[in-house]
Amino acid sequence: MPVRPTAVRTALPALLAAALTATALTACGSGSGSDPDTLKVSFKQSTDNSIKVMDEFLAGIKKQFEKENPGKKVELVPIKAPDSEYYTKVQQMLRSPKTAPDLVYEDTFLINSDITSGYLKPLDAYLAKWPDWSQFIDTAKTAAKAEDGKTYGVPDGTDTRGLWFDKGIFAKAGLPADWQPKTWAEVLDAARTIKKKVPDVTPLNVYTGKPAGEAATMQGFEMLLYGTADGTADPLYDTATKKWIAGGQGFKDALSFVETVYREKLGPDVETALDPNIQTIIRGDLLPKGKLGIDLDGSWLPQDWLEGSGHEWPEWSQKLGLAYMPTQHGQAPGKVSMSGGWTWAIPSKAANPDLAFDFIKTMQTKANAQKWYVANSGIAVRKDVAEDPAYADAQPGITFFTDLVASTHYRPAYPAYPKVSTAIQEAMEGVTTGDMSVEEAARAYDEELKAAADGKVIEK
Repeated sequence: MPVRPTAVRTALPALLAAALTATALTACGSGSGSDPDTLKVSFKQSTDNSIKVMDEFLAGIKKQFEKENPGKKVELVPIKAPDSEYYTKVQQMLRSPKTAPDLVYEDTFLINSDITSGYLKPLDAYLAKWPDWSQFIDTAKTAAKAEDGKTYGVPDGTDTRGLWFDKGIFAKAGLPADWQPKTWAEVLDAARTIKKKVPDVTPLNVYTGKPAGEAATMQGFEMLLYGTADGTADPLYDTATKKWIAGGQGFKDALSFVETVYREKLGPDVETALDPNIQTIIRGDLLPKGKLGIDLDGSWLPQDWLEGSGHEWPEWSQKLGLAYMPTQHGQAPGKVSMSGGWTWAIPSKAANPDLAFDFIKTMQTKANAQKWYVANSGIAVRKDVAEDPAYADAQPGITFFTDLVASTHYRPAYPAYPKVSTAIQEAMEGVTTGDMSVEEAARAYDEELKAAADGKVIEK
């Protein structure tokens, strides 16, 4: 899942950023324990050099924190890497007190894996003394809670997903400006109409395959899979038995949708779809240049188009429409969304954990949290921010995506999930390239699932 932005516009100097990145990746030096007055904060830096939203937000918080805490210094340690590589590099850093930062940015989909590995420190003692914790919505708190009942991260927002569509392309294709499909078939029919009537654009993007990583799983497959169920049962994990669910008919139907998109050439060409930089291609090129009809994607996209982003696109809210992703046959609740997000966590081997939580408290004041939600096109997880009219009016689309929270789903982000996610990506890639039939891909997934879940699988 992608990282998102802030309102402060003071980017880190290029040389400093490069030096700090080298520090993070080579793990040189004496580690975070070398200075009790220096806080090391590691975060995911965008692979797009023009996107500096996180850098700029943290630079502003660093300045505020150092001013409010005389004698303390904050060292920002960016890691510039695609999602899958970022997770690997973070885990390498967390293994040793010499390389562990004091504070680390953790995707909620991976946090339970790092908790199980003993890499993170429970925060309950800190949270009990922090009045602002009561402002965080319960679902967001749950995202950073482990099976042991303890909380290991403070969420900095959440996200939802839906369909973005180009109004100009729709007009050329004779499709309505207020388009809202009721079924999967209507989504595919719209894409086919675009292919026929506006042949020089890509009709529909659905992220797929291992190069796209979690974007393929969550923006792509799970937005389909969770639309095959009745809205009450999780089609991927059974909480009652604590078992993963094998690839049944809903799983195959979701794969069939992906297969159709690429077999009928409704999506990007396969080489582009399997490019590790596909998200940058979609947000930085195809959508702003009017080359993509429909994009199944997340609420955070506008962060790439804000002033100072390098891909400024102030007209985006006039050029693009928004529609929720329908369930497969229009069955209740009629719409589907997935939610995730990122958290700030303290490594178990951090040298300055108390100072790290003080930094979290500075980042997560109401004012600073609101700046972050708006700048990174995120969805508020603080109740007081969500209720603030200034938040709702800050950016087009915020109300649409916030309203989707009522019908959203959260990934079963248990320790096996990263491996389950990879197995889903492999199945998607098999049907995208045509190397596997839907049945073959589903069988391969089942085998991978049994290995990932140590056999704790409900057969379909």
